[in-house]
Amino acid sequence: MTDIHEFDDIRPFLPEELPAAYDRLLSDERFKAILPIVYPGIPFEKVAAMIRSGKTNLEFQKICIYPVLQGLLAKASKGLTADFTSLKGEGYTFISNHRDIVLDSALLDFALVDEHHDTVEIAIGDNLLVYPWIKDLVRVNRSFIVQRALTMRQMLMASAKMSKYMHYVIEEKGGNLWIAQREGRAKDSNDRTQDSVLKMMAISGDKDVIKNLKSLNIVPLAISYEYDPCDYLKAEEFQNKRDIEGFKKSQQDDLENMSIGIFGYKGHIHYHAAPCINDWLDTLDPEMPKSELFPLIAAHIDEEIHSHYRLYPCNLAAAGMEVSDEEKAKFAAYVETQLGKVSLEHPDIPFLRERMITMYANPAKNKMASEAKR
Repeated sequence: MTDIHEFDDIRPFLPEELPAAYDRLLSDERFKAILPIVYPGIPFEKVAAMIRSGKTNLEFQKICIYPVLQGLLAKASKGLTADFTSLKGEGYTFISNHRDIVLDSALLDFALVDEHHDTVEIAIGDNLLVYPWIKDLVRVNRSFIVQRALTMRQMLMASAKMSKYMHYVIEEKGGNLWIAQREGRAKDSNDRTQDSVLKMMAISGDKDVIKNLKSLNIVPLAISYEYDPCDYLKAEEFQNKRDIEGFKKSQQDDLENMSIGIFGYKGHIHYHAAPCINDWLDTLDPEMPKSELFPLIAAHIDEEIHSHYRLYPCNLAAAGMEVSDEEKAKFAAYVETQLGKVSLEHPDIPFLRERMITMYANPAKNKMASEAKR
């Protein structure tokens, strides 16, 4: 049996560690400042009692997070639908396309609770943990930490530890995991799985690559938002990277993306779990060179995500596919409204418009290409 304390620096908090984490959160002025926004009209003492009533991480999620997401969906979306018919119990590693820093995994938890499944342990980059209260909160909320900005040697060690932790969760705890298919969001919505993510997942175990990945029970997950409230921010980032050599987002940029992504309007939202890829992995030659094997597995995951993506009229309009004149006009007006939010000193409007249209076109193009292959 694996010793859980081997992962103390990256794992979610254990139930017995929650009271101390709650104390730190409720004494942190930055955390206290957001509570009136998240729980409007509820006195601090009542919110504090509600938080402390969560004796396990799952209880905390159901008591404190689920109602917030329920209210958020009512205000900032046309509703969430999900298809988890491919799941047979628990113990899956969901690997999904990545649109929103916070909501991709949060809404997965919301949908899983509605479907009477266990929630997921969430892989989150330490670059987002810009304040102590954020690090505490995500670990209360069943997140494990992906360590970044390391030397090559440190990166290898951190990847091995994270891989071992993921295998521990699936093989020994029987829990669920979520990880994005790539580091960072796909800014142009051209969803592709990075080989490096699969290589990390396959490190742990004493078997070959295929058997190591099979033990994680990988389920490709397609996340489809009708609208991305951060689309204009992503377009801004494209222009900054074009115009400013070595441009990187600041911590404040990340916080702005998180806030707008959470509270901005998303339209319809759909989650679709494809079948676990284990049966497909059984068809592969375990002697295949790794240089061929990982790209092949990544391509299969991509195809599953693309084919299960739910397209909306804005995707079809952006890709020049058949859609009513009314929908074309609606999408064009939406793009212009979002462009009006751009805050660059010298915005290149034609470039920004092209970037935004491409964001909405790529899911449609990828889905059509996937269906043509099938």
